[in-house]
Amino acid sequence: MIHENIPLPVQYTDKGVKRGSALPYMTTYILDNYDEIDAERKRPLVVICPGGGYEHLSNREAEAVAIKMNAAGFHAVVVWYSLAPMDFPAALLDLCEAVRFVRTHAALWHVDEKRIIVGGFSAGGHLAASLGVYWNAPLIGKYLPYGADEVRPDGLLLSYPVITAGEFAHTGSIRNVLGGTAEFTAADVSLETLVTGAVPPVFMWHTDTDTCVPPENSLRFAAALRTAGVSLEYHLFRRGVHGIGLATAETSAPDGSAVQPECAVWADLFAVWLKNL
Repeated sequence: MIHENIPLPVQYTDKGVKRGSALPYMTTYILDNYDEIDAERKRPLVVICPGGGYEHLSNREAEAVAIKMNAAGFHAVVVWYSLAPMDFPAALLDLCEAVRFVRTHAALWHVDEKRIIVGGFSAGGHLAASLGVYWNAPLIGKYLPYGADEVRPDGLLLSYPVITAGEFAHTGSIRNVLGGTAEFTAADVSLETLVTGAVPPVFMWHTDTDTCVPPENSLRFAAALRTAGVSLEYHLFRRGVHGIGLATAETSAPDGSAVQPECAVWADLFAVWLKNL
């Protein structure tokens, strides 16, 4: 396995975008190939964005998820992106750098270049979905010297995502992702209003009893995706608190919460979806 921390370039500060205090980086979980199995095997790769309201990053939605992806036969990387205090679109640009790095290392890492998936949890889901709606928009080209195809995700994995800046917004996430910028407003990060047919296929799940990020976030995104004709698989589980990660003991909170066995199937459902993508 290639397991290392790789710093990400920060090119956007020269263009007036404030980043958080910590330098962004990504941690790789790249599976090896072996002559006795299949030396030329190419695997999908999942880029994982942990949640935390753009204020901190949850370890419960990072390494354990990457290892779960490895167990399904996928490469994984975890992106430790910019946090408040920052200005929009700092975190999005960090994610763009991570995706481009993966694409430029696809041959070395034996990555299936047609199945590079960007996934996120909660606010990390907002970040992943932001790339889904912005990857081919002028916004990214304004700050980074890359073509749209270099940062394009082939699919999105959205786990109880923050989506809207409207009625059902997680206000802390929206406040933190925008920062102190005067150039951008809540309309620029209310993602259900920005969906086009260019959004890549989406696998998304939520729980009906999530009171922190209400399921209306994903429901509204799902409706917008359907209107735009974007391929979607969506699961709304009956029970489960916010931030349940894998929904197993592996990502349990210290008090034993966040274990919801009936939700744990999401990872297996996602693996089938990705293998059929």
